[in-house]
Amino acid sequence: MRVVLTEQRLGPTSEPTLRDLSEALIAVYGTDYRIHSPTWISRFTDMTRQAAAYRERRVLLAGDAAHVHPPVGGQGLNIGVQDAVNLGWKLAQVVKRISPESLLDTYHAERHPVAARVLRNTMAQIALRRPDDRTKALGDIISELLAMDEPRRRLAATMSGLDIHYDLGEGHPLLGRRMLDLDLVTADGPLRVFTLLHDARPVLLNLDEPGGFDIIPWADRVQLVDAKYVGTWELPALGPVTAPTAVLIRPDGYVAWVGDLPQLRLADALTTWFGPPAAA
Repeated sequence: MRVVLTEQRLGPTSEPTLRDLSEALIAVYGTDYRIHSPTWISRFTDMTRQAAAYRERRVLLAGDAAHVHPPVGGQGLNIGVQDAVNLGWKLAQVVKRISPESLLDTYHAERHPVAARVLRNTMAQIALRRPDDRTKALGDIISELLAMDEPRRRLAATMSGLDIHYDLGEGHPLLGRRMLDLDLVTADGPLRVFTLLHDARPVLLNLDEPGGFDIIPWADRVQLVDAKYVGTWELPALGPVTAPTAVLIRPDGYVAWVGDLPQLRLADALTTWFGPPAAA
């Protein structure tokens, strides 16, 4: 069982104790229900802040060091982990001198707007918890909207982080979005897309006829996988989209190039994200 209480006064900064919880329960309900043996007690506020920059030369911020907000909806863990996953492979490539240092600037460009949206989202949810009549009326209207499929689907995608879209230019709706974990059929048998990402290496997934791509200059960094998929492509918040013939998937699971774009742009995407081609 989880208990959440509002303290009468803002001020204590020490870790809360079982006695604090007991006294707060008594103040509200007249009893502490003889609570005992808590697994975890924590104190939080509705403080909402975000670092102006996630990178300052050799200093990089992620997770709670980059953004703090109320824990409504459990969104903080999600974006903190995604910060790390977005940054990790980029940092590794720069350290190994595969990519230029400018690749690290894309970390702030991609992740700062995501956290800003979460901060706005949690502030709105906290505001809806106010007990006054006007806020209750607003809450009733929000509840009516969430009874509809489209608003409910969009809000669920927002809170789960599945609607994140990095601005990688114009093109297929999948570009800049999280790749779907499809059930593929390969020459070696069935395979899930996310299994291909376990080694934290980029993947060029060819869903057309084999032999259509030559990525030998990047073969030491990028996996080329020929596969087939029979089924619909449905993105969270967007719905069904046209099936692409190929996708270039970054190590963090986001799509950097889609096969309906000219192949010349594939070489550009490979160079941008995974370094220049190796010398022949």
